[in-house]
Amino acid sequence: MKISLIIPCYNEAKGLPELLQACGNVTAQSDKIDIILVDNGSSDETAAILQRTLKNYKNCSTVRVAQNQGYGFGILEGLKAAKGDIIGWTHADLQTDPNDVLRTLPLFEQYGTNIFVKGKRYGRPLMDVFFTFGMSVFETLLMGKKMWDINAQPTLFPRQFFEQWHQPPHDFSLDLYAYYQAHHQKLPINRFLVKFGKRAYGMSHWNVNWRAKYKFIRRTIDFSLKLKRQLKS
Repeated sequence: MKISLIIPCYNEAKGLPELLQACGNVTAQSDKIDIILVDNGSSDETAAILQRTLKNYKNCSTVRVAQNQGYGFGILEGLKAAKGDIIGWTHADLQTDPNDVLRTLPLFEQYGTNIFVKGKRYGRPLMDVFFTFGMSVFETLLMGKKMWDINAQPTLFPRQFFEQWHQPPHDFSLDLYAYYQAHHQKLPINRFLVKFGKRAYGMSHWNVNWRAKYKFIRRTIDFSLKLKRQLKS
């Protein structure tokens, strides 16, 4: 069994040294894991840092997206390049620890590779917990499936599952799409607790204020309704 973890990086130059150290720790501890850091059309020094320093980290590589086309697009490009039997992603902002992927190994060893594994966050600010609770309830009622903490990371699944996807979204709805497809295809879902820390550098590209949250909600609802219509047809 081999796991390929995708980490989309958009203007993450300040945090890359710390992120790469964490990635190097992961791959040093397990030969079963390789990591692909996607430069998702960054306009800062992300690409240069990756090209200059990745040679120092075992089983770590990069994919370059010339122009940013969304969070999901960068992940999908990484997934296409992945060689692992198990593939998936996590965030680059250090709020989620790349080392969490090591804790998924026992789950795949115990339950087999044909499962869907996803983190479940703790340690978040109360307002963010409230926001996630509201979105989880809405998606659960709309989709008729338990959809809880949809954007938690890491997210991992078998390659064959990914190869069955049809027109996945290129934005933050990719988390919702993958989670719902796991339910729809009756893939056993395993969740495990992951600590969610503070963003080490820079600012979130969507979780800035309530106006940004409102836009995120609108996009998510629009995509959810579209997905439900597609599945009915």
